[in-house]
Amino acid sequence: MGPVHVGVAGWSYPDWNGYVYEGRVRDKLRFLAGYLDMIEVNGTFYRPPDARTAEAWVRRTADLPDFFFSVKLHRDMTHEGRFSEEPARAFREGVRPMTEAGRLRHLLAQFRHDFSDEPEARALLKAMAGAFGGWATLVFELRHRSWQTPEALDFLARLGATVANLDYPVGRDSFDLQECRVGEHGYLRLHGRNRAAWFDRHAGRDETYDYFYSGPELEEIRKRAVSLAKAFRSLTIVANNHYQGKEVANALQLKAMLTGQPVRVPPALLKKYPELTAIARERNPHESGELF
Repeated sequence: MGPVHVGVAGWSYPDWNGYVYEGRVRDKLRFLAGYLDMIEVNGTFYRPPDARTAEAWVRRTADLPDFFFSVKLHRDMTHEGRFSEEPARAFREGVRPMTEAGRLRHLLAQFRHDFSDEPEARALLKAMAGAFGGWATLVFELRHRSWQTPEALDFLARLGATVANLDYPVGRDSFDLQECRVGEHGYLRLHGRNRAAWFDRHAGRDETYDYFYSGPELEEIRKRAVSLAKAFRSLTIVANNHYQGKEVANALQLKAMLTGQPVRVPPALLKKYPELTAIARERNPHESGELF
């Protein structure tokens, strides 16, 4: 079984104050990185990365030699269909410091639920694989059922990319393979199971991702992760049920379940989610709730 890494999507949410971060935390990235294996950068979905910012991310986590990042591609490429060599080149240059430092492990291309298997869609995926394939593991998050046919999966495998496994509410046309084994390095994203909000077009981001996985649900995910890890050289699990720090709590629970060992838990999170007491490692008396 390959190594399993557990992390979360993002680190800067206003609703995390008092839940993940207690008091004044000057460097939230470094604080959170001290508890997890990796972090998925979601801000690049809205704003293309710039090299100075990427260099700062590397510098701020330099004392964590095994920590790494995934970076989400900009929405113009995945949601608006505006993909060409120039923005791809600019994106590559923006993350170059992370690549050169060996800290960029994945590039995530997350597509809309109605992005279906059509000739134009295949052409876009092929172009992305050509533009980004050599920079990091390229992960396609495909949510439409048409991509799970044997022929479509064979096409995706030939691109050399990874197809993300997903835990999320599914409908009639949703991609719902429980063990998609396309790629060398596996990627499992946990979006929560808030079905009512997920399919409500009027629901906001916070409402959609407001979900806390129960113990039995996490055990389901643990079993799925163990099975997936046997099929890949490595497996990365990213919790994205971010509202009020729920993704951090569930990620730490899952990490403890997978390793069989207690884990460090941010003090504020432990207060808000007392069920974490069962997996929390005893704090060092010199350990503060604030880093830097």
